[in-house]
Amino acid sequence: MSVQARRLAVLCAHLNPTPFPPDPSAPLVSASLCAADSDTENPTLLNDCVFCKIIRGQSPALKLYEDDMCLCILDTSPLSHGHSLIIPKSHFPSLDATPPSVVAAMCSKVPFIGNAIMKATGCSAFNLLVNNGAAAGQTHIHIIPRKAYDCLWASESLLRRRVNLDDEKVSQLAARIQKQLSPSDTCQ
Repeated sequence: MSVQARRLAVLCAHLNPTPFPPDPSAPLVSASLCAADSDTENPTLLNDCVFCKIIRGQSPALKLYEDDMCLCILDTSPLSHGHSLIIPKSHFPSLDATPPSVVAAMCSKVPFIGNAIMKATGCSAFNLLVNNGAAAGQTHIHIIPRKAYDCLWASESLLRRRVNLDDEKVSQLAARIQKQLSPSDTCQ
């Protein structure tokens, strides 16, 4: 499939998603049991989770990369050309609930996938955004390709007002965060 035909297929998929890819040779998400061993207390969450449906092959997605731990797909509501998501192949409602090995697997793919996206889109950079928790759309990573002066984020075209905190408030904030990061007495 030519680059132009592929781009048109991606655009059409975003505008009019269908249960099947526009080209029979386009990669499908391989069916696997998303969340077979995670979050089993809430089967409704698993049945309604768009990522679980994609992993199970019940929802369409254009797959860019897949291994046994994670999947990278094109975002269906992209902020820029090539906007992609890295999702775990099991359902995890938050980073706290995601095993470190899964987080490591997802993060280790960022340079590989991000560089491929930059080359394919002609972008010189990308934003990395991590969603954490149900209100943020479950655990997943966004790779958002960027070009200089694209003004993707409204705040980039504005002068930022610095939050003025006195040294005491900053020190108190740092102490509170450090306390949260230190191991508790029960873990020692």
